Amino acid sequence: MKKKNQDLRTGLFALIAVIVIIFIIGLFVNKPEATQIQGEAVASEVRVSGKIPGRIKQFLTEEGSQVHAGDTLVIIDSPELTARLEQANAAENAAQAQNRKAMKGARKEMIFGAYEMWQKALVGVDISKKSFDRVQRLFDKGVQTAQKRDEAEAQYKAAVATANGAKSQYDMAMNGAEKEDKEAAAAMVSRAKGAVNEVKSYLKEITLTAPINGEISEIYPKCGELVGTGAPIMSIVNLNDLWFSFNVREDLLGELKMGKTFNVKVPALNNQVVSVKVNYIKALASYATWKATKTSGQFDVKTFEVRARPVKAIKDLRPGMTALFEETIK
Repeated sequence: MKKKNQDLRTGLFALIAVIVIIFIIGLFVNKPEATQIQGEAVASEVRVSGKIPGRIKQFLTEEGSQVHAGDTLVIIDSPELTARLEQANAAENAAQAQNRKAMKGARKEMIFGAYEMWQKALVGVDISKKSFDRVQRLFDKGVQTAQKRDEAEAQYKAAVATANGAKSQYDMAMNGAEKEDKEAAAAMVSRAKGAVNEVKSYLKEITLTAPINGEISEIYPKCGELVGTGAPIMSIVNLNDLWFSFNVREDLLGELKMGKTFNVKVPALNNQVVSVKVNYIKALASYATWKATKTSGQFDVKTFEVRARPVKAIKDLRPGMTALFEETIK
């Protein structure tokens, strides 16, 4: 009996030990896992594109190359633009010719001809005046009829009108074009020059240059391919403008406020710990789907984008490198 009781106690202790072990294991298994907030390095990026369609003639750089603002990157071939420039130059030359003609006035031969016609008309006035005076004297003496007198007067007045018209033609030839015609010719010249300058401004877009200092991250078309107006040709990354971007659930934001400084670890840089400062917080458009909904007494949570810039420049940091909070959030 004594041995039986001892075996019973041993079994009881063993059972209790098993229960305790199972309980301890259950605590560890059911313990909520810590949430690791992970982000990545992001850099500002500029896309290079042109205003004119054409064919890629030559690349003067390649992916991974360092460029400076103003460096020539690509040359585009556009025969249509060259043709438009020739048309604009021809239109300007024609407008210039019209303007010179308006400013110069009539040719010397035309002025001389108008003067001769005026002098001829004056001779006609003189002859008709003498004839009218002769008929008038005969009419006063009662020798000539009133009809003959009226005819002579009409011929005289017609000769005067003809002389006045010839004088106007001569004055017009001497004065040249009207003021309005000269202004219209000058406006045509200005318009033609504007068209030429417009085409020349587009010609500058044949050669595309770097807008910023940076690194060529990607080139989209191949040499010889056609590109449209505004189509991106390549991207330039500014490695001097880097920050870290994190997507954080709103229930994990905690002390992540604007201006907050915290530490992150960069695995790609031998787990280097760097200090960053929050400078941007904004809710993303999509909702988290892993969180319980209102039907279970909880609520749907949004995800916020949190951006933080390094307090000091980080050597060898590149876009896409992972960044981890140094401490996990529970």
